[in-house]
Amino acid sequence: MAVKGRDIALRAASAAVLAPAAVAATWFGGVWFLALVLAASVVLSFEWGAMSAPRARRTVGGAVALAVMAAVVSAYFGVMSVAFVVLVFGAAAAGLYARKQGQQAIDAAYGVLYLGWPSVLLIWLRDGESPVGLHWTALVFAVTWSADILAYLAGSTFGGPKLWPRYSPNKTWSGFVGGILAGAVAGAVLTAWFDMGRLTIFWGAILGLAAALATMAGDLWESALKRRFGVKDAGNTIPGHGGLLDRVDGMMFAVVVVAAGRLAVLLLERGAS
Repeated sequence: MAVKGRDIALRAASAAVLAPAAVAATWFGGVWFLALVLAASVVLSFEWGAMSAPRARRTVGGAVALAVMAAVVSAYFGVMSVAFVVLVFGAAAAGLYARKQGQQAIDAAYGVLYLGWPSVLLIWLRDGESPVGLHWTALVFAVTWSADILAYLAGSTFGGPKLWPRYSPNKTWSGFVGGILAGAVAGAVLTAWFDMGRLTIFWGAILGLAAALATMAGDLWESALKRRFGVKDAGNTIPGHGGLLDRVDGMMFAVVVVAAGRLAVLLLERGAS
């Protein structure tokens, strides 16, 4: 119990330091949010290099980071088509470089797409300093955090059958149900609270539920990747939490769903005008 208590205290201390900085950068948007996403991209890329190419972790991690950062900067300046082209060619370049280093080319190439796609979409969602962009980005965070927290609490309280014991033995169906319900509630609450355009409370709940499902899928997918690479954690970047990838794996999938919802709302608004 003492060890568990120290672990919880360490996790809380790390969250108390990192969360306010992330919230502040998201609130102010613009270059502050760009800096946050770029910094996270670098950390995630080097964690990916350490997992997927342990004999060339720095060089492969650096190649992945350069490709992801180039795509993120392109998205920040509003050239989304260029950002996606950069991702594709960056993935190919990182793969070729990893192959020259004697590592698996497919792992490096996949790392660029795996990390770059949600990073680009986050920049697109935040949309500079736009208040509406802030609302949609807050929706991503609220749904992801609610799903993660309630899944943990429900799973710890009720236990029951395991969700996917082969890859993630600690996750349960009770936690899964608690997580998706929490995501639906978070989606409805934020839609009622913020200006989300033509997104109604009902559809906000549906979007929150879908994003929570994506959060769970992202968490399970990262567990499968770690099993493939033979590692327990993505890294030790955050004391008490493991790697940054261990904290944002679900969010990386959730942002894709929320971005699709935002795109659907934009299309509806344009069709009505």
